[in-house]
Amino acid sequence: MAHPLHHAESSARKFGGEPSDYQAIHDWFDTSKAHMAFFTHRALRHHTQGVFEAEREFGLTITNSAGRVIPVRWIGEQHVKEDCQGRIPSMADWFRRIHPEGWMANGHIDLAQAELASDPRADWIAEVAAGKTILGFKDWMDARTAHF
Repeated sequence: MAHPLHHAESSARKFGGEPSDYQAIHDWFDTSKAHMAFFTHRALRHHTQGVFEAEREFGLTITNSAGRVIPVRWIGEQHVKEDCQGRIPSMADWFRRIHPEGWMANGHIDLAQAELASDPRADWIAEVAAGKTILGFKDWMDARTAHF
């Protein structure tokens, strides 16, 4: 669907009431369009986890203007199915399709800080940067203290 309003109109046809009863939920699902107006914006909330996040955001149910109590999960599932060709993907379905880039995989240690030899944290950073340890700081300190 092209716009959250169309989802809201679909909800009103399906569950009764007015489109305005559902508008906020459908707007929430599509807020990522503000950052990326391309279908891939859906990776943020158009999945099983997004449906459950909608429940946390809006509560387990809403009462529409016709007085009918509607589970928010139903509304979220409807939205996702309408946008994802009738299915509700998992978050993993989206994440598995991310094309990895080098900048995504590794952190960066500023070697200038490693020059502070009197600081144990700087010594640890230098060892990590040189590939001499893969231990976290606490574990490195524990192992270092065990040797003294």
